[in-house]
Amino acid sequence: MDEKNLIYEKSVSGRTGFSLPDTRKQASEIMAAIPERFRRGRDAALPEIAEPEVVRHFVNLSVKNHHIDRGFYPLGSCTMKYNPKVNDVAASLPGFSRQHPLTPCSYSSGCLQLMWELAEALSEISGFPHVSLQPVAGAQGEYAGLLLMRAYHRSRGENRTKIIIPDSAHGTNPASVSSIGWQTVQAKSNEDGILSPEAVAAVMGSDVAGLMLTNPNTLGLFESHIAEIAEIVHGGGGLIYIDGANLNANMGIFRPADIGFDIMHFNLHKTFSTPHGGGGPGAGAIGVTEELEKHLPLPVVARRDDGTLYLDYERPDSIGRLHSFYGNFANMVRAFTYVRMLGGEGLRDVSENAVLNANYLKELVRVDYELPYDAHCMHEFVISGNRQKKMGVRTADISKRLLDFGVHAPTNYFPLIVPEAMMVEPTETETRETLETFADIMKQIAREAETSPETVTSAPHSTPVRRLDEVRAAREQDVCYIE
Repeated sequence: MDEKNLIYEKSVSGRTGFSLPDTRKQASEIMAAIPERFRRGRDAALPEIAEPEVVRHFVNLSVKNHHIDRGFYPLGSCTMKYNPKVNDVAASLPGFSRQHPLTPCSYSSGCLQLMWELAEALSEISGFPHVSLQPVAGAQGEYAGLLLMRAYHRSRGENRTKIIIPDSAHGTNPASVSSIGWQTVQAKSNEDGILSPEAVAAVMGSDVAGLMLTNPNTLGLFESHIAEIAEIVHGGGGLIYIDGANLNANMGIFRPADIGFDIMHFNLHKTFSTPHGGGGPGAGAIGVTEELEKHLPLPVVARRDDGTLYLDYERPDSIGRLHSFYGNFANMVRAFTYVRMLGGEGLRDVSENAVLNANYLKELVRVDYELPYDAHCMHEFVISGNRQKKMGVRTADISKRLLDFGVHAPTNYFPLIVPEAMMVEPTETETRETLETFADIMKQIAREAETSPETVTSAPHSTPVRRLDEVRAAREQDVCYIE
């Protein structure tokens, strides 16, 4: 590629925003140290631009993309809560940020202590006696949980290869099942939007390794038959996995392990306010029962008789390593800071306020949109754009129109069991005024769908980029822009 095409568009010859020492006197020595085949034949075509213009460019870029620091982000099932800046301060402390992952345990006592205490906190929140912080994403937490299931059944001489999953499940659940070579068996939700014991019993068999369930589920409804379902699955020799994506509704209120779950993953980047989006860095810690502890991925943070902490690699029944080193440590620091700042009562307040916000917002928008499941919701709820679709306005159009008001769209067309679905999760960090403003915007869009649908179907009107060819974008994922 011609280097002139890589010159930055704002570049002006001779303009600079930095100064470097004159190295021309040492040029001959430097060149002599570089093999000829690696030497440049001409100067690199680097941009020439003043520092203020560079700063303005990146600030302008930062506000072109929507983010939680810019505005409301009600993306259902993603818990796009505000990330307290004190978390970043703690993660930036030199003792944490400068710690090399290969540092011996004898020089890492502070980091190990933090991981130990965070695991203990997650254990108390969930009820699971053992927690591994190693998985680096929620999906990897699912993957690890299924590997634990497989190891458990193999240790018993059983070769089970099927997982029961509700029809309202997260898409990552069947994908995780497929990734280990197993098969998914679907169980249908009942008329109330939850899973019935009868539906589970109908598909439970000797080849079923377990059940994957989210509670609250993706409709924002609490699965109220867990004890009966657990009895059916355990009676058939299976295990129950809870997808912890919606833990933000449960803290201090409902502990999954107490009601019969065997494995769970946590999303530190959802429930515990660490960075979220952009492909990472995530953190998907897993909690397990006493019976599954020996299969946890290695290494495990362990304590010697003298109280010192270390990373234990001598675990013959472990599922093995999930990746290099231990996990996304900076996110562990952020989550630990969040937990310690709030304490037990504060975490319960988080969940109670998340549930309160969701129910308040649901009541504000239900007049203008269909509510497929008219029940008390937990931290999120699902509405439908079916009414607007009859006027020629789809859910995708409504979401595009929301962008004109500086609001991110809810999750669209999910869960799949609701036509024209919009899944809304306001989280606990939004004010009453923000929720009311969002409801007013949704009401205006509903009126526009009736009186001037073209205003909605041609949206967005004020964003830097209008509607994209989403099919082409999915097929041609070229994220490098060259004029």
